[in-house]
Amino acid sequence: MNEIPASLTPFFQEYDLEKLTLERSAGTIIERTLQYGNRAEIRWLSSQYPPQRIRDWVQQWGEMALPEPHLTFWRLMLEIAEPE
Repeated sequence: MNEIPASLTPFFQEYDLEKLTLERSAGTIIERTLQYGNRAEIRWLSSQYPPQRIRDWVQQWGEMALPEPHLTFWRLMLEIAEPE
């Protein structure tokens, strides 16, 4: 059984949910949850990964994976300075 909340599964349509794991699929799970998640799903994400792991993902992949205004929002929420 997958570990992703049922409410998030529509955002993983192209994946076999039985093969997604919190560890191996962390990048995809973080991306989809930050982009599409509601408050409860964001709380779930925060309970699964340490804040630094989410912050590191946004710093490394956010510009390529998150559209505006999501990227700006998460940079503000996670206190990440915009690159110069």
